[in-house]
Amino acid sequence: QVQLQESGPGLVKPSQTLSLTCTVSGGSITTNGYYWNWIRQPPGKGLEWIGNIAYSGSTSYSPSLNSRTSISRDTSRNQFTLQLSSVTPEDTAVYYCVSGVWGQGTLVTVSS
Repeated sequence: QVQLQESGPGLVKPSQTLSLTCTVSGGSITTNGYYWNWIRQPPGKGLEWIGNIAYSGSTSYSPSLNSRTSISRDTSRNQFTLQLSSVTPEDTAVYYCVSGVWGQGTLVTVSS
């Protein structure tokens, strides 16, 4: 069974780049037909899709975050990574990696 685990700093300063990694176990990120997503939930708000990277390596991003988002992968480590640049306090959220199943999520706070 596929399992996902997020990792990365829990605190990021405004204007810096948020970087999170999702480590996948129980399956390969290159398996045909699979898409590996990043989703976030700000405190007291709903879920927001950030983007994904496909089994092929192609990426897709939310239009509202496209200019600040980059998703990449390391197939040798079976990991994919989110980078969100120029963060503000409005980017404070629990960040999840998702592909049919959800990681446990990690809280990232943007504050000086």
